[in-house]
Amino acid sequence: MNIRSFAYSLKDLELDPIAIEHYMGYKPGEAPDPFPGLIREVLNEISPYCDIQGGYRIFKKIEMEKKPYRIRLEDQSFLIKRIISNQMGESERAALFICTAGAGIGEWSKKLMREGDLMKGYVVDVIGSEVVEGAMDKIQDELENEMKLKGFTITDRFSPGYCGWQVSEQPKLFSMFPPGFCGVQLSDSCLMYPIKSVSGIIGIGSNVERKGYICSFCEMKNCIYRNKRYEIGC
Repeated sequence: MNIRSFAYSLKDLELDPIAIEHYMGYKPGEAPDPFPGLIREVLNEISPYCDIQGGYRIFKKIEMEKKPYRIRLEDQSFLIKRIISNQMGESERAALFICTAGAGIGEWSKKLMREGDLMKGYVVDVIGSEVVEGAMDKIQDELENEMKLKGFTITDRFSPGYCGWQVSEQPKLFSMFPPGFCGVQLSDSCLMYPIKSVSGIIGIGSNVERKGYICSFCEMKNCIYRNKRYEIGC
C-alpha cells in the first residue's frame, strides 16, 4: 500500500486564537468575554490531551462515473454527488485520508461538561475541531508538495457527510486502510472514534485545482467550513 503517515505536536499547528473565535461564529477579535480568555487558557492546557496523527493512501487509478455520480478505486465504488464529481472530474489519481486529534480532547470536553463547566467544555470541543482540521491542512500540504514533484496538482478535500456524500460510505473508505489506522475506529452508525477525526478523498491530476471551499455550490447550510470564509475565500 502506498501510505504515508504523519504525527504532529500542538505547536506544529500554530493555532490562531482569532481564527478560533471566527470558527465559533464571531468576527475576528470580537468574541465576548469570557471566550478570549478561555481560548487562551485551553490552548495552554490542551497539549497533553492531543494525540495528533493521520495519513493518506494514494491510488494511481481512478474511474469517474456520472448519473449516478460515482468514484471507483480498486474494488470499492463510492457513490458521491454532483458537487464532488465536478470538482474531481479531471482527476487521474486520488488520495484517501484519515486524520485524528486523538481521544483525549473529546474526553476532556465531556468531563468538563459533566462537572458543569459547560463554557470551557464547549471551547475545548471547538479547539479540538480546529486541531484535527489544522493537522489535516498540513497533511494536505504534504500531499500537494509530493504531487508537485510528479507534475500533478490536487483538489480540495471532501469528506463523507458533506456535499451530499453519505456517512454510510465510511466503511468502504476505512476498508482501504490497515485496521485501526491512526487509532481511528468506526461505530455501527459509521461515526468515527475518536470524535475529533476526519476522513475523505482528494483528487490528483495534471488539470485539477485546489480552489478552497465553494460554499455557494453546497446545499449544506450548517457546514463548519462556512465559518472559515475569511481564511479560504469561500
